[in-house]
Amino acid sequence: MPTTKKEHIYFGLMMCTGMVIVMMSLNLIYNGLIGRLSPLELLFQFVLCFAIAFLVESFVVGPVAQKVAFSLPFDKSNKLLGIVAMSCCMVVGMVLIMSFYGMVTSYFANQLVGKPLLETYLHTIARNFSLALPLQLLIIGPLVRYVFRTFIKGKEVVDPLINNEA
Repeated sequence: MPTTKKEHIYFGLMMCTGMVIVMMSLNLIYNGLIGRLSPLELLFQFVLCFAIAFLVESFVVGPVAQKVAFSLPFDKSNKLLGIVAMSCCMVVGMVLIMSFYGMVTSYFANQLVGKPLLETYLHTIARNFSLALPLQLLIIGPLVRYVFRTFIKGKEVVDPLINNEA
């Protein structure tokens, strides 16, 4: 896992890239916007979403999630439990904030006309959480940790979520 500020930035960039690509694509498909937006509009949406997600993850959700995750009562020497606790806390925070971001962009695109905002926000949170948690725990998280340890840290991969080690 990252130990220096530079490593934290690389890790955050990789995690945000993976999560934003998949979550944004799934939400665009869900809302029927894939064929309606031009490639330039899609690129703009991705860059904007990525920038906001990275800033929120780095300066808001990440620090809070770390404090919450490591204040939970579990064996801190167990890497697997630490990874799962941190990942779950990150997903909760990011889903709450990025779902709000999605609602704001939908509002400005006139896609929420006549829809109740609170109900739509809660529905968006439920949908995004059900997508983001397994994506983070089973696919993006292990993949990013593998790539990070292999190419950034330059060490043999020992990931408890990949190798079933605790």
